[in-house]
Formats: sequence, structure tokens, C-alpha cells
Amino acid sequence: MKKTYQEMSREELLTLKAALEEEYKTEEAKGLSLNMARGKPGISQLELAMPMLDVLNGISDMNTILGNDTRNYGDLDGIGECRRLMAAMMEVEKDNVIVCGNSSLNIMYDTISRSMNFGVNGSTPWCRLDKVKFLCPVPGYDRHFKITEVFGIEMINIPMDENGPDMDLVEQYVNNDPAVKGIWCVPKYSNPTGISYSDEVVRRFANLKPAAEDFRIYWDNAYCIHHLYEDIHDNVLNILEECKKAGNEDMVYIFASTSKISFPGSGVSAIATSKANLDFILSKMTVQTIGHDKINQLRHARFFKDIDGLNEHMKKHGALLRPKFEAVLKELDAELAGLGIGTWVKPRGGYFISFNAMPGCAKAIVSKCKDLGVIMTGAGATYPYGKDPQDSNIRIAPSFPTPEEMAVAAKVFTLCVKLASVEKLLAEMS
Repeated sequence: MKKTYQEMSREELLTLKAALEEEYKTEEAKGLSLNMARGKPGISQLELAMPMLDVLNGISDMNTILGNDTRNYGDLDGIGECRRLMAAMMEVEKDNVIVCGNSSLNIMYDTISRSMNFGVNGSTPWCRLDKVKFLCPVPGYDRHFKITEVFGIEMINIPMDENGPDMDLVEQYVNNDPAVKGIWCVPKYSNPTGISYSDEVVRRFANLKPAAEDFRIYWDNAYCIHHLYEDIHDNVLNILEECKKAGNEDMVYIFASTSKISFPGSGVSAIATSKANLDFILSKMTVQTIGHDKINQLRHARFFKDIDGLNEHMKKHGALLRPKFEAVLKELDAELAGLGIGTWVKPRGGYFISFNAMPGCAKAIVSKCKDLGVIMTGAGATYPYGKDPQDSNIRIAPSFPTPEEMAVAAKVFTLCVKLASVEKLLAEMS
């Protein structure tokens, strides 16, 4: 039976440290150059969508099913067949969807900006308020936090567990503080933890009683069909339907895109919400733009055709991603299990593996990995303002390197976890 590092004597730790330092020097001599800082699709994943580029050409019929010419102005809310495709992916009705450009992050930014400048459906613009607060489940998605940070919105950490955000805390803030205007959520295969919200969590979200009439749930369903295994899928309750049942239809914005389905730089994105919310959004969008890229929307609709086409395509993505995730998980299990120096969850989908090191070790681990040529997401990035109170969480992004490269990177990572942990424990003894 393995001893945990905490059970080792100072002499044992010093002996272990010396051995780890020798191993570290060996890895350093290899001159590695591996980057897994972001959840970028790998080259082989991008190749999957290349036939999409042949769907339209110079002699193609460029009209929608309704006969609208996608080369011209019109269809501010997106062409019908693409709205239908995105609605099926998001599990909502087509009439609840606006299709936009290539990035759902852009829609989220615009939604916050619109709220700052114009308010929410006629409420006081946030820029006129003394204080605006947002709840941030942590660890979470760094780009969400950057949006609210750039607008000067105060962010409040909400701990996550295996079921989702701490709903007692969410209810306490939302139901009692009118300055709380929103919460960031990644409900399925969360970034970075990989967990999916339980039915109880979704229902409690839908039944919130906000002190602020302009409170909204920002439901970023980025990984709604991103399963790693064909036979094991997480299922999350439909938040829009649950909000309708609770009489809170206007309380949620749902976001999604094909960024990690087709091409990250030229996919399509969408927002789904209530009619009242859509009407307000479109009233401002009509000033902002005459319309998004409808030719690209047509290309996506004709290539994927329907939700079955999307799901079949995602099976191919899963087959490419699975060996990369398994290479990391195999190394974590073999090298770190039972040592008391880290915890992790085996995700069933999404793009990340969340690793929790001993408190006070995350920055040191990431730094050591960098010195060995393995670049990771910065420690602290999964928390608002880049400040992890425990200096513990590290986001592992296995998607871009090859499975072979991921096995090498995982070996480097576990070595750095061990060395940083030993150094931490020895420092505490002195």
C-alpha cells in the first residue's frame, strides 16, 4: 500500500526529492515543446469538417428554403434552416433562437454590453447603477470572467461540487441582493471540471426568486453534444422549459456554437431565450448589424442537415479526443493515485480535465511544466481576476496535442506535481 506524501518523514521526503530532481533533469534535457494552454481542436478534428467547404461553390443555389438569397441583406435573426439546426442542438424551439456569427463568446460580450448601455428589457442601464455583481461558479471559464471584469462588474466566487454550483449560496445572493444581475454557467461537461448539473440544481435555478427584475442566468451550453463516449452521455434538464414551468421564462439566456464542431474561426453561434428577451435583443441588433454571414449559415445547414448529422459528426470528434483524455487519466491514475497530492474527475465529455493540487502548489506546478517545455493554462485562470484563493486548481486541455504527445506531457505533469508537492511539504516542516 502506498504511503501518502503527508505520511512520509522528513528524511523520506528528502530522499524522494533527490530522485525527482534527477528525473526532472532528464526531462529537461529532452527540450520538449508542447502547448496545451487552450482547448483548441486538434488538426485531425479540423480535417473532419473540410468537406463542408465543398458544399457551396460558384454554381450553387444560394437561396434558403424560403427562397431568400443568402448573398444579400435580410434574415437578421439568421436563416430558418440554420436556426432550426441550432435549435435542435440546444433543445429549444426554432422561434426561440437567433443565429449570429462564429463566436458565442461574442454574443455573451454583446449581451453584457447591451445590459450596461440599455438595461435589460427596459430596466435601468447597469452603467447608471452604483454596483453590479455577477456570480461566478469556480473553478470556471476564464473568458467568462474576463467579460465581466472588463465592464467593472464585481465577481463573487460560488463553489462547485459534483452536482454543480452551491445552490444554497446562489439562492442567498440572487434572492436577497438586487445588485446581483447574473450568473455564469457551463451546465454540461463544465469548463474545466467536466461535471454536469444535476436535475435538482437545474430546477433550483429555474425557481430562483431574484431580488433584481433584470437578473439573468447566462447558460453557456458550449459542450451540449460534446460526448467522449458513444454509450455514456450526461443529460441535463432543459433550463428554458424548467423556467417556463416556474413562471420565469425571461430569466435565462442560452448560448451555443459550432466552434468545436466545424471550424473554431468560422462556425456559427446562437442565443436562445424567451420572446420578450429576443424582441429586446433584436431591437438593438438591428442598429448594430444588418445581418451575420448567411452564406456560412447555409453551408452549415446543408452540410450537417439535422441533429442526426451533428451527432454523427460528433462521434468522430469523440473518437479522436478519447485517446488523448485517456492518456492523461492513465498517467494520473498510475503516478498520483493514493499519494494525497491531487484529485481529479474523469469527464464524460467536454474539453478539459480539472486537477486540484495540494493548496499552494498550482503556480509552482505550472511553472515547472513550462520550464520543461509543456505550456499549460496559467494557474489561477479558472477563477475571477486570475486569483485562486487556494492556488490549487489547474486546467488540463488535452485536445490539441496528439495522443502520443499527451502521454509525454502527462508524464511531465505528474513529475512536476510530485516535485512541487514534496517541496511544499518540506517547506512546511522547516
